Amino acid sequence: MRRQIRTKIAGGACMLLAALLLFSCATPTKIAYFQDTAGRDTSINLTQATIRLQPGDMISIIVNTKDAESSSILNLPFVTHRLGSSSRDGSYQSAQMSGYTLDPNGDVDFPMIGKIHLAGLTRSEAAAAVKKKVMDGKWATEQFNPVVTIEFMNLGISIMGEVHNPGHFALNKDNLNILDALSMAGDLTIYGNRENVRVIRTEGDVQRTYNVNLTSAESTLNSPVYFLKQNDIIYVEPNEVKMRQSTVNGNNVRSTTFWISLASLLTSVITLLIKL
Repeated sequence: MRRQIRTKIAGGACMLLAALLLFSCATPTKIAYFQDTAGRDTSINLTQATIRLQPGDMISIIVNTKDAESSSILNLPFVTHRLGSSSRDGSYQSAQMSGYTLDPNGDVDFPMIGKIHLAGLTRSEAAAAVKKKVMDGKWATEQFNPVVTIEFMNLGISIMGEVHNPGHFALNKDNLNILDALSMAGDLTIYGNRENVRVIRTEGDVQRTYNVNLTSAESTLNSPVYFLKQNDIIYVEPNEVKMRQSTVNGNNVRSTTFWISLASLLTSVITLLIKL
């Protein structure tokens, strides 16, 4: 009878030991992106979301015409900073294009033309609006057809949390999506929670937080924040493994070392019971 009891206790302890080891060594299964597309081709219609200018955005506007005099009047001068290339006197200088900052009403004050409303427009729409003003003001004719180029200057996004290279990144194209952005930050670390990536976006006077599940293609590609806007903040929270490793007390119940110690104790108990 005593042998049967010892055998049952030892068997139960072995099962508990196996369960504890499995739990303590467990790793998240939600690591791969787009798991719902594994082994099959999929097609999801994307709703393009081109970046639109907002008050406070800084842009460069360059007007090129065949009339050199008109071009010089309509373009802001380059500004020289003592950084970059070396000059003859040994100082360092670089030339940078001056920019226009959209005022609170979304306007820019353009040379010889005055206020031009650009808020809410894409880059191509803003270029067309400037070109029309230039043509209406007779600063260029069809014979000297102007070419207007607009570039972003201070537009960017921030990426924080469990990525390899967190930081602030410039927006350099009209359709930047969240996958592009995370690639710029070196992708998520192995400790990043791919099921709950947060995008914080300011919409008027309201700041909204959106959650994106990168393990699901349908969830990611249909998200309202799949295409990013200026000033978006992406935060990748740590997964359970990272949080267990980051506990304040290394001996508490969530610690890996705790489970290893407990497993070692149970092993000793099992060995003692078998010898009895």
